Amino acid sequence: MRSALLLAAASVIVVFTTSCDPAKPSYLSQVKRMTGGDPKLGRLKIRNYGCHACHTIPGVTGAHALVGPPLVHWSRRVFIAGELPNTAENLTKWIQHPPQVEPKTAMPDMGVTEQDSRDIAAYLYTLR
Repeated sequence: MRSALLLAAASVIVVFTTSCDPAKPSYLSQVKRMTGGDPKLGRLKIRNYGCHACHTIPGVTGAHALVGPPLVHWSRRVFIAGELPNTAENLTKWIQHPPQVEPKTAMPDMGVTEQDSRDIAAYLYTLR
């Protein structure tokens, strides 16, 4: 089971690290298909939900905080919260309900909707 999860996570990373330039439409289309979200909206929603208050997030104005981990190079990460393979499904679950994934996390449940979590995930996957 664990090896299957690692293989899935590795597949996502290979796709994102060997794909097109993040500025190219084909890369953005790939991110949108994978997450069901819109990266442009996700960047705005990161500010709306206050993610910038705890994280350093490239491309988000004022997102230079060090309470939570920096979210730089997100698409190259293997794990979410140190335990979940970095997949779109896992990331949207984490964004919506972090304490359900990791009860001891300091990241609060911010009431992020399903679609907003998909948009935020889409933006994070553009961070290479």
